[in-house]
Amino acid sequence: MQSMSQAKTKKVRTGDRVVVIAGNSKGQHGIVKAYRDESVWIEGVNVRKKAVRPSQQNPKGGFVEIEAPIHISNVRPCDNEGRPLKVKIMLNEQGERELCAISKDGQKTHLRPIKRAVK
Repeated sequence: MQSMSQAKTKKVRTGDRVVVIAGNSKGQHGIVKAYRDESVWIEGVNVRKKAVRPSQQNPKGGFVEIEAPIHISNVRPCDNEGRPLKVKIMLNEQGERELCAISKDGQKTHLRPIKRAVK
């Protein structure tokens, strides 16, 4: 197990726009609703039907559509058109870490700062 200072920084976080690059939902894109460990939940992607028993909230029971998690290695940050971006953690002029997108022609675009893990 890695210590907090050696923990690998995730390049995807809640609110980021991502595209699925592998699996049944390949090519779909959306916004990350939540992430835990190595899984992410994306709005409108990887929707599954779940059988639900009758309850007070749902007296008839039936089937409910839920979003299933996707492994973090199968998603990639994307631009507004849905094209996947190559991202890299770099140091800015002040020596702080930030997430940058690198285009095909070598242009670097700042995406967001990265906070250090607290011990």
